[in-house]
Amino acid sequence: MHVITRSSHKSEKPSSCSSNHSGDSGNGLAVTHRLSPCSPSASGLGQSMPSVGDAFSRDAVRLRGLLDESADSPGLTIPSTGTPLVDLPDASEYHVVVGLGTPAQNLTVGFDTATIGATLLQCKPCAAGDPCDKVFDPSQSSSIYDIPCGRRWEGCPFSRCSTPGCTFSLTRNGAVVLNGSMEKDTLTVAPSVHVPGFRYLCMEMMSEVPTDGSSGVLDLSRDRYSLASQVVLSPDTVAFSYCLPRGAESQGFLSFGTTRPELAGRSVSYATLHRRAPRRNLYFLRLTGVSIDGLDLPIPAEALASDALVEVQTTFTYLKPKVYEYLRDLFRYAMSNYKVAPASGELDTCYDFTDMDAIGVPTITLSFEGGASLELGLEQMMYFSDPHNIFSVACLAFAPVPVYEPDVAVIGSLAQAYTEVVYDLRGGKVGFVSERC
Repeated sequence: MHVITRSSHKSEKPSSCSSNHSGDSGNGLAVTHRLSPCSPSASGLGQSMPSVGDAFSRDAVRLRGLLDESADSPGLTIPSTGTPLVDLPDASEYHVVVGLGTPAQNLTVGFDTATIGATLLQCKPCAAGDPCDKVFDPSQSSSIYDIPCGRRWEGCPFSRCSTPGCTFSLTRNGAVVLNGSMEKDTLTVAPSVHVPGFRYLCMEMMSEVPTDGSSGVLDLSRDRYSLASQVVLSPDTVAFSYCLPRGAESQGFLSFGTTRPELAGRSVSYATLHRRAPRRNLYFLRLTGVSIDGLDLPIPAEALASDALVEVQTTFTYLKPKVYEYLRDLFRYAMSNYKVAPASGELDTCYDFTDMDAIGVPTITLSFEGGASLELGLEQMMYFSDPHNIFSVACLAFAPVPVYEPDVAVIGSLAQAYTEVVYDLRGGKVGFVSERC
């Protein structure tokens, strides 16, 4: 049970950005939300965090692109592969700063655990009239390597190219809207972490540039060419980990090649990684249990169990429809003494805490195959109308998964906030370390 009193709760808006981004080894990048005034892109200045409706709209687009195999691929596609460039880098909810090339050029980028199998970066030359001060300039790097066309073993996905290099041109109505090429260069993700020969898709002459102020998005998927797959590992290290910030003013971290939490003296629980065809580049766990204040939902294990996608670009957590109904009904029963508020978008279980001096909300815990459990804090299981004030209107931040994929669950970014999520690719598991940022 989460118990909060008004006297112990500070509702004022923080005046400065707090951070915990160095990690224990100093290999961490600061992570900020795309709408945060702390974001290095400065795109969030003067903007508020997304409303429930906005967050659900983004979730809907995201999940359809990831899970709906019957849907037509929206937007542009890469010729020769048919790979959709869904929303390009605009989809990134969180930003970090990395260095690319020699000497390193600092770039503000998003990161994504479910990308198309390539890091996407804006490069010079830019389209006429587009801002060009935040993009990568290949001509200024002495370590860049042009991947030859057709060299699939080097990461070129195209059998036919517009030049001897791994390049393509994409046209719409007879006009070129995007030039792109697969390149390799040195990526610097921390003072002591350099990735030579890093493969990325250099996108030029884009007719539509990202609106979040970023220069692209890092690929942290399970693809063989992703950044996650190129980190040099030992038995004592993990590929990467992150801790997502909850508020606009707070910061988290993204680390690569760091020491295993258990070897650094931190308590961690691990879940077994699974692959689910055809999206084998995604990170799926097996959800085996859901409990409220330690009491399991009264539903047969086979009806509850589902593949659970761990996702950083989806806000809310989605469960199989029947599992969600059990969770919602038990939560409502436990909260029967509180004033009910109208539904907010797709969130149908809401309460008005504005006149309360103290609140007690039951704890929700998610359990996974392999022994891991994720106990959700109050701000990970509820979505507040005022993110700086718990004594406002709050809704249970769960929903039924879309009907086109009813047998999966999705663990969104809100449920992961404040928790270090550890990707042990060598060991085939994902770990959770509570309250790390």
